[in-house]
Amino acid sequence: MDPLNPTTLIRALTAAALAGLLLAVGLRLTWAEVLAALRRCRMGWVLLSNFVLVPVITLAVGSAFHVERDVLLGMALLAAAPFAPVVPVFTRMARGDLALAAGLTSVFPFLSAVFTPAVFLLCLKFIPGAESMKFNFLTVLGVLVATITLPLGLGVALNHAQPKLAGKLLRPVEISSEAIGALSLAYVTAVEFKTVLATGWLALTAMAIVFELSLLAGYRGGGDSRSSRLVLALGSSNRNIALAVLVAASSFPGTPVVGAVVANGLLLILLGLLHVAWWRFGAKDG
Repeated sequence: MDPLNPTTLIRALTAAALAGLLLAVGLRLTWAEVLAALRRCRMGWVLLSNFVLVPVITLAVGSAFHVERDVLLGMALLAAAPFAPVVPVFTRMARGDLALAAGLTSVFPFLSAVFTPAVFLLCLKFIPGAESMKFNFLTVLGVLVATITLPLGLGVALNHAQPKLAGKLLRPVEISSEAIGALSLAYVTAVEFKTVLATGWLALTAMAIVFELSLLAGYRGGGDSRSSRLVLALGSSNRNIALAVLVAASSFPGTPVVGAVVANGLLLILLGLLHVAWWRFGAKDG
């Protein structure tokens, strides 16, 4: 495999960024905090809305707008990858429940390693023409376990066994992984720039509708307090771009799927920021 091949570099940078970000999350957490996050919300609804409802909404809206196959595959990948690492940042800005956001953002990588490829494999059955696309579930599962589950578990274990060492490592790991993440997003955007531009306003409109419906579903099912509803709304609507890019680059190299993930993912970030600004400065409680 050519190490200078753009697809290889995208996969390497994305995997390194994901692993670093999740190692940093783990270095901040204890197992007790992870379990507390599970107890503090309607976990059944959270799983159902993120791994079933959002993908169903995405396929329905994409089909209604007659989004072309490769773009719809990118949308489906995002739909199968919930709770972006940026959710705690957005939650803090929106003045939501930061502890809940951090807890759920730490739990979902464990779940996504299995559920993301499984949900996407099921989505392929409902996308016309996708039956010809090759998607190796076990290969993707192995990549995700190595990239997200193991670093996160390692970070939590290290914080439990050696909290002082974990504290010393935390900031360097955060800085380096955030820098690699920014480089990865910039590089994949540059490489896939023509594909990103070719995504088209129709597909982006469909993804914007998916965002709003997902945000509403998360907010309505997010519990009794406004702060917890904000967390579920942001987690349901802001999907994990890095995770989706990694799966796309591993499974569909040389296709427009990666570019579709990037284009729609950038749109989700923009819409997320707009909603954060509204909740912080414009919206009333309720």
